[in-house]
Amino acid sequence: MLANGVQGTGISAHKRLNDLSDFGAELDMIEALGVETIELPTYDMDIVVGGRIRRPQMEALKRACAGRSVVYSVHGPLAINFMDEAYRLQRHFDVLAASLEVAAEVGAGNYVIHSGLAPMQQGAGLEAAYARQREWLARSGDMARQLGLTLCVETLFAGFDGTVHASSPRRLAEELAAIGHPAVMATLDFSHAYLKLDYDGVRTTFVDEVAALAPYAKHLHMHDSFGRQDDIWMFTEGERLAYGHGDLHLPVGWGDIPWDDLMDACRFPEGVVFNIELKDRYWYAAEECVAATKALAARAVTLRSAEAAE
Repeated sequence: MLANGVQGTGISAHKRLNDLSDFGAELDMIEALGVETIELPTYDMDIVVGGRIRRPQMEALKRACAGRSVVYSVHGPLAINFMDEAYRLQRHFDVLAASLEVAAEVGAGNYVIHSGLAPMQQGAGLEAAYARQREWLARSGDMARQLGLTLCVETLFAGFDGTVHASSPRRLAEELAAIGHPAVMATLDFSHAYLKLDYDGVRTTFVDEVAALAPYAKHLHMHDSFGRQDDIWMFTEGERLAYGHGDLHLPVGWGDIPWDDLMDACRFPEGVVFNIELKDRYWYAAEECVAATKALAARAVTLRSAEAAE
């Protein structure tokens, strides 16, 4: 852990072969970047099958992860959604339960789960969806705590067509405060928050919104963008890059997220992880992205370091 209370800087791994036989080589490459943490994309590893762990694939992952000095986090299935209709919530919970067991078996600390999404509807319907999410996240937090994990609820955006609701960073902070569970914290994805607030027409409040969630953000997703809606037809990803549209997952410093202002405004929990989510397309810039992220992590203020300075 760094002197300022940051656990370290890491990067999300990418799956190569579907049987994970070469996943150790992926982790070797990432370790060579000099990171302290690695996020494992178990949502795309065929380990959880029908809500149960498939043991041969689980063992393949454990072999690849064993004997390394890094700290692991896990990103479970993106589709888990506790704002969904009530009749599907047990199914989401079953998948989460198996995924949490996977994370515990590889010795992970943080488990990333997406915050809920719901169809746009009248306010009473949305509030009912938030109530469902609070109930099931609290249950999930109990399970995570028993397994030695922290459930980190990730900020999302909902696209540009106006049919889906996603929480703002400030609303997610309010929900986590209402849940009040020590094992239910946040994953602050800066680019997702940027896109969400741009769509809502309040991107001028971006730093304040992020700062409101920061005290709950035990896990950070670091990647850059311009916060612009992906609302024009594009032929290639290169065209999206040219326009700066969408959730680009760029190296830190390539977009216009105001990183300096964020580091000045935010106060993070002790042990916060700065995890890079870099699109495969830009992996050639991984070293510069790790260096830029490490510089930000060194500047970060945690609640512990803020108290020590007073």
